Amino acid sequence: MVDADDALPAAATVVLLRDADDPVLPGTEALLLRRPDRGSFAGAWVFPGGRVDESDAGDDEDARALSAAIRETREETGLELAAGDLAALSHWTPPEETSRRYRTWFFLARAPQAEVAANPGEIEEHRWLRPEDALDAHAEGDLLLFPPTWVTLHALVGAASVDDALEGVRAAGVDRYVTRHDAAGARFLWHGDEAYDGADETLDGPRHRLLTAEPRWRYERR
Repeated sequence: MVDADDALPAAATVVLLRDADDPVLPGTEALLLRRPDRGSFAGAWVFPGGRVDESDAGDDEDARALSAAIRETREETGLELAAGDLAALSHWTPPEETSRRYRTWFFLARAPQAEVAANPGEIEEHRWLRPEDALDAHAEGDLLLFPPTWVTLHALVGAASVDDALEGVRAAGVDRYVTRHDAAGARFLWHGDEAYDGADETLDGPRHRLLTAEPRWRYERR
């Protein structure tokens, strides 16, 4: 029997990183794109990406997602990537109540040394931001981030360089997030959280959640 989520259309996105040009404060910067105030992710800041389509080649869905990630990056930013540049980072399935649901592969890559040429039909503006600065801007209401983008940036806080970030991702393997949204509790839950399947919570129980009641969101995983 095929799980219903397996029938969802697929999408892919790329977290493009570059080393921060600051010898006093080393680290990384991520490329974020602002979507138009309409359509999917209206007004949100996202990573380059989009739906896997029939033109994306590959023997399986993983390969086609990789092809889509490269194509979408080129179409939205003008930046060219090769398959070997990308490291598989995570895989996201949205909550059941989401109006347009896609199973999305996230990849990490070093940004090419070229200027971003954003597609004006899809992208309103772009910024290179340290992950921690992007999270601060979200908390202050200056950037709109959706949970997958927020959690991904949170995981990159503290990366000393792009090489360190890529090495960590390749060592860790793909992290999978099948999301449940607890609207009443203003939180998102993932496998590994004791409340994920509706169990009673305990003070020291396992956690894998994003708390969104306050402007400064909090990610818990233990």
